[in-house]
Amino acid sequence: MTQQTRHPRFALESELAHPVRFSIVAALAAVESMAFGELRDELQVSDSVLSKQITELEKAGFVKVAKGFVGKRPRTTLSLTAQGLRRWRLHLEALRAIAGGSA
Repeated sequence: MTQQTRHPRFALESELAHPVRFSIVAALAAVESMAFGELRDELQVSDSVLSKQITELEKAGFVKVAKGFVGKRPRTTLSLTAQGLRRWRLHLEALRAIAGGSA
């Protein structure tokens, strides 16, 4: 019996199986950082949905949350961690391998 290589699905990140989490990481991978409100509007989700999914991604080490103020108004800024960006790229590679280059 020959040794088989592992199927690419084993390289997928389970945290990115949720469509909103996948969309958050995709959006943040394209920029250095993004304001919470801007991301919410881009993804067309409510504050509560975005907040819950960001919390999950933060726990998993994908996202870094920075809280501050612009004048007297609170501002939450989001960015991917270095580990989060690396894991995102590996997840995309696995998806491409599964798709087999089909478009």
